[in-house]
Parts: sequence; structure tokens; C-alpha cells
Amino acid sequence: MIAILKYSAGNIQSVQNAVKRLGYECKVTDIEEDLLAADKVIIPGVGQAGSAMKYLKERKLDQVIISLKQPVLGICLGLQIMCSFSYESCVKCLDIFDTIVKKFPPFDKVPHMGWNSFSALKGTLFKGVRADEDVYYVHSYYAEITDYTSAICDYVLPFSTAMHKDNFYAVQFHPEKSADTGDKILKNFLEI
Repeated sequence: MIAILKYSAGNIQSVQNAVKRLGYECKVTDIEEDLLAADKVIIPGVGQAGSAMKYLKERKLDQVIISLKQPVLGICLGLQIMCSFSYESCVKCLDIFDTIVKKFPPFDKVPHMGWNSFSALKGTLFKGVRADEDVYYVHSYYAEITDYTSAICDYVLPFSTAMHKDNFYAVQFHPEKSADTGDKILKNFLEI
């Protein structure tokens, strides 16, 4: 069973629909036992880092997440809260990836919204995916590039559009809204 984390964030229904469309059973939950028992955990989200971290800390789910041993995928806000710190609300996050989340400087339209490509693809998530394929973004904050960066997007400046460390994976774009390319990436995660 795939657990989709419920945590004061939007867009969870789209992820649930995508997982079901790919033929997997899933459950939207914020119950510790469900997360620990799941084959995989997805942390989706559109929202605000401060309120998301508050929700997780109040339920002690922040500690549960960092203790998980099965594959975990953070999507958009999910990626951002897996970093050390977010300047959105100036909040300490889960510290899975040792990097900081900052707001895009106002050199172009912010939020970064729409279709864009990526480069420097590495790892399991991108099996069968080409760098010239586009994925869908909606975000005003970005994660800096780190040793854990597994794909880069260049919008205003280069940033981590995907990261991987041990059993933790994360993408800044929305695979559930990225047509066939997104389905390939999500399926790659679900088959780990």
C-alpha cells in the first residue's frame, strides 16, 4: 500500500488519482502506524512551509518521517520541507537534505508556473526519461543545489528540481500534472 501524507497541504487528491491511475492502492493518512506500515510514502503538496511543518510537529510526524526506511517521495512543498530550512516562514524543516529553500529573486515572473525542462538527470526516478522532456512547475521558492541534487532546472537561476539521499527522493515539479513524463517518473518511484 502507498501512503499519501495528509498534512495541511493542497493537491493531495491529484496525487491520489495519479497513483490509482498507475494501478496502485493508496491511502491518504496522517496516522503514524499507516506511514510505518506502507510500502512507500508520498509527501505531496502545494502550500506553505510554516503551516506544513507546524502540522507535522504538532502530531510528531516530523520524527516519524525522518525515521522511515521505505522509499519516500516528496513533491513540490514535500521537497522543500525535506530540506534544512525554508525562508518561507523562516522555519526549520526536516533536514533530510542539507540545503536551504529560498524565494526566487524578482528577475522574471514569480511564481515559476508552467512547463519547463530539466538537466543533469541522475538516478532511478529518471529511468527512461530524457532531459528535453518538460514537466509542470508551480512554485515561488526553490532548493539550492547540493551534493544530493539529481536533476537541475534553470529558471531565474539553477536550482534542485530533484534530490535523492538513501531512501528519500524529492521533486520540485508535479509529476501528477506532467502527463506521460510525470507518469514515468512516478511509476519509477512506485517500482523501487
